[in-house]
Amino acid sequence: MKITTLFVASLLAASVSGCKLVKTSNGEGGAAADPIAETVETTFDAKLVPALTEKAVDLATLQGAIKGSLDKAGESYGVRVGGAGGGWNFPVKGTATVLEDTRASTKAAVAEIDVDGDGKADATLQLGPVVKGSALRDTTNLYDFSTFRDQIEYAKLGRALNDKAVSKLPPAETELKGKKVNFVGAVVIRSASEKPLITPVSIEVAP
Repeated sequence: MKITTLFVASLLAASVSGCKLVKTSNGEGGAAADPIAETVETTFDAKLVPALTEKAVDLATLQGAIKGSLDKAGESYGVRVGGAGGGWNFPVKGTATVLEDTRASTKAAVAEIDVDGDGKADATLQLGPVVKGSALRDTTNLYDFSTFRDQIEYAKLGRALNDKAVSKLPPAETELKGKKVNFVGAVVIRSASEKPLITPVSIEVAP
C-alpha cells in the first residue's frame, strides 16, 4: 500500500514540474537518447539556419548602425540576453575577403575578414573546432531556457550548436586566405568598439 502511494505521489509531482528535456530510451533495452543531440539535429538545418538567414542584417550595415548607437542598432536588428547589462545578439550576413586563416596553427581557428575593402580586418569568423560563446543559441527564440533541466544542459546546447556549425564549414584543406566569401551567422556585441566575433553557420567561397 505504501509503495502504491509513493508511486502515485511521484506521478503527481512529475505532472506539475513543467516540461523539461530528459533522456528517453530508444525502445526496450535501447540506449538512452541524448535530448541535446536530438534538439540540434531536428532544429539546426530545419529551423536555425533559415531563421538566421531570413533575419540577417548585412554586417556593413550593422557596423554603421552601431557607430551611431549600439542600443539603437540592437533594438532594430538584434535581441538582448541577460537584461540591460547583457550584450546584443545579431543575426548577420555579408561578403568579405579573408585576410588570414589560422586553422593550421590553432584549434580555436578563425578567419580575419575585410568587409569594406580597405585591407584591414573588420570582423572575425570562428572556424573551430573550439568556438567561443553561445550566439547561435541566443540570437533566435528557438531555444527557451525554461524547457531545459538546468543551466548546465542549456550550456551543453550552446556547445552542441557550435559543433554542428563547425561541421558545416569548408574543410581545413579548403584554402580561404585571399578568397572572397559569403557568410551567414550570429554575433554578440557588448561594446560599440569591439570587433565582431561571428559564429558562422555558412561560409561559401564566392565565384
